[in-house]
Amino acid sequence: MIMISRRHILAGAALLTTTPHPLSAAKGQSDCDAIWDRLLSTYVHGDAQEINRVDYAAWKANKDDLKALDGVVTGFAALPISSLTKPNQFALWANLYNALTLQVVLSFYPIKSIREIRPSLLSIGPWKQKCVNVEGMDLSLDDIEHGILRKNWADPRVHYCLNCASVGCPNLQRRGWRATSLEADLDAAARTFINSARAVRIVGPKQLRLSSIYQWFKSDFGNNQAGILDHIRRYAAPSLGAQLTHVRIIGYDYDWSINATKGRAKNGLTIWGN
Repeated sequence: MIMISRRHILAGAALLTTTPHPLSAAKGQSDCDAIWDRLLSTYVHGDAQEINRVDYAAWKANKDDLKALDGVVTGFAALPISSLTKPNQFALWANLYNALTLQVVLSFYPIKSIREIRPSLLSIGPWKQKCVNVEGMDLSLDDIEHGILRKNWADPRVHYCLNCASVGCPNLQRRGWRATSLEADLDAAARTFINSARAVRIVGPKQLRLSSIYQWFKSDFGNNQAGILDHIRRYAAPSLGAQLTHVRIIGYDYDWSINATKGRAKNGLTIWGN
């Protein structure tokens, strides 16, 4: 078990409280977006099962890029998020969440699972630990996901834009989220996940096992099996969709293995064809 102190995870928090001049905000976001895109495209790679994995070892070995990630987090957190358009707010919160998750994991890599990082004896994972200050608010990863994104947008596609550094999670994208392409990108992320065996597996005649995401957050997907299945059908490829008539969900699974480039998904997961 890895213990993480509040002082460690909040290191540099004082740097995250500065509100930029309005005229510099756009340039600041553009600069952060460009660095964020470079880091993601450098260290995130798709495997044979179309699972995007992170080369944590190479990233941790590159001190300049560790500092660059710290700068991205600082820059995102310093932007006047509440004054931005709603699509820009969504994209920025999603990017900040993913950057913070990478920052925490890189601090403790090598690990087998993000759940090994424990701020206290009674906690599992870093999600409840305050780790960033935005517009005067000390926030945890859970605050961003549940208190901001899920609460303020009520869009089930939130679950496809956040990555928890695990094989079972929807992919960490190889570029940052953008307001200009947000709707199309969220739909694409939903399709990619739903048409993978991380999300949906046919395990018997008219029987499905789904990602635990649909159990943990079933209220976001209609709060019942019918609502979950309607959501899945909306994004299913034809080959999968053809098998989703009169089916029932018999269980849920999730792979908490770290999504590192040298890792391996469980059960030989495959991607459904078009």
